[in-house]
Amino acid sequence: MAKSLATFAGGCFWCMVKPFDRYDGVLSVVSGYTGGDVENPSYELVCTNTTGHREAVQITFDDAIISYEELLRIFWRQIDPTDAGGQFFDRGESYRTAIYTHTPEQQRLAEQSKKELDASGKFDKPIATDILPAKPFYSAEEGHQNYYMKNPVHYNRYAVGSGREQFKLNNWGDQA
Repeated sequence: MAKSLATFAGGCFWCMVKPFDRYDGVLSVVSGYTGGDVENPSYELVCTNTTGHREAVQITFDDAIISYEELLRIFWRQIDPTDAGGQFFDRGESYRTAIYTHTPEQQRLAEQSKKELDASGKFDKPIATDILPAKPFYSAEEGHQNYYMKNPVHYNRYAVGSGREQFKLNNWGDQA
């Protein structure tokens, strides 16, 4: 088995686990924080938007079963890639979108996918999602892990109430 990592910041990390969890070849999806310089940050600290960290998910996947390109495709369909100020109800640096690349090949593929999405004409505004080199990833507190399974009623209320689910439906239909 060829294990690889993919790290994506897509706003609230609660909403970024379930879309990846359902695919063969995805071995784990961990909610956490990355991109900043504060070691072992807490949720409360990251929410102050003073750490440089963003809420993110780190995916361990078997690249013989699911490709990085497929993970990028899934990622783009979970977010509003034109929003530079956060995602849906969640505003601020900690909720901005990013693709954190672990290898030069991931960097190339991420840049290519961003250019293709921008050129597709799907969105009226430019793609604002950052593509950055991976930095240390810190797992979020246990209560945030697999939130959609632990608290399905609250998770669904949040995903719908934030506008994320409607955005996905309007832009991607059943392809999200």
